[in-house]
Amino acid sequence: MFPDLDRRSREILKLVVDAYMETGEPVGSKTVAERLGMNLSPATIRNAMAELEELGLLHAPHVSAGRVPTSTGLRLFIDGILELGELGSTEKASIEAQCAATGKNLADMLAKATDALAGLSSCAGLVLAPKIDRPLRQIEFVALTPGQVLVVLVTEDGMVENRVIEAPLDLAPSSLALAAHYLNRRLAGRRIAEARKEIEEDIHQRRAELDELTARLVQSGLAVWAGQTGSGQLLLRGQGRLLEDITALEDLERIRRLFDALETEETTAKLLEAAGKAEGVQIFIGAENPLFAHAGCSVIVSPYMNGRAQVIGAIGVIGPLRMNYARIIPMVDYTAKLVGRLLG
Repeated sequence: MFPDLDRRSREILKLVVDAYMETGEPVGSKTVAERLGMNLSPATIRNAMAELEELGLLHAPHVSAGRVPTSTGLRLFIDGILELGELGSTEKASIEAQCAATGKNLADMLAKATDALAGLSSCAGLVLAPKIDRPLRQIEFVALTPGQVLVVLVTEDGMVENRVIEAPLDLAPSSLALAAHYLNRRLAGRRIAEARKEIEEDIHQRRAELDELTARLVQSGLAVWAGQTGSGQLLLRGQGRLLEDITALEDLERIRRLFDALETEETTAKLLEAAGKAEGVQIFIGAENPLFAHAGCSVIVSPYMNGRAQVIGAIGVIGPLRMNYARIIPMVDYTAKLVGRLLG
């Protein structure tokens, strides 16, 4: 439960947060007095800041330093004080251009949308890509290098997704065509999950007209999608931006733990669950965020939906506590809605 603040205390909290966002440094009473515009003495302002500290809204990192907002203070600021900005036409056009350039390729579109968010926000972009569970139109195998094959999957509604898989080094080109032909006959109009068991049983009982290498290719192609967790796949873009504010070894260790957390299936599932509970943008701030409690970061994320108004993924950014919330929140919201429209 947030404390009720009078007008002066709210204004002082706002000024401390604003100054901290700009500099990343503790904010002193002199700075607040210069910005406040009220006829208040430094002593009065110091007392007001001390009261905000007692309420758990500000924190003094050093004995003689100024204050920085706590996670609770940032939450109160965002929920009750922050005025969101308008996303500019240039920023909208940039996001739209990057997403539209990929056509119906789902993986590329999500990657480009996340790249756009990362670049415009100066944070790391994240996207939770949905598990493919729509009926399929076609699957193809394309040789890349010895031991690597590109699997191209096209759904009935025209979305395209690619995956690179490992393949036998001595795989003949004819095996690629044979594997695609075999799967297309059995998968057309069906979902991978419902057909996988039948196909694997067919191969196991040697009813399939496939040699051993081609059978291995077929099974790898199925597993690359059907083997995903129900939560989909979490992708990060621009992770290096999280290192730009690093000033100490303990900060580096917190970021390392964050990267470890983002690689777990549990994080992926919880992130989608949290985003799916909200109708719009969700904001997780610092220690209040159970997913990344020790990373010292904030996460802004919004779900995106398919044409049936079902939440199938989430997109957003991870950045420092002092990120520009007023600018980034509408940016994430706009991108999520754009992705939903393109998927519709």
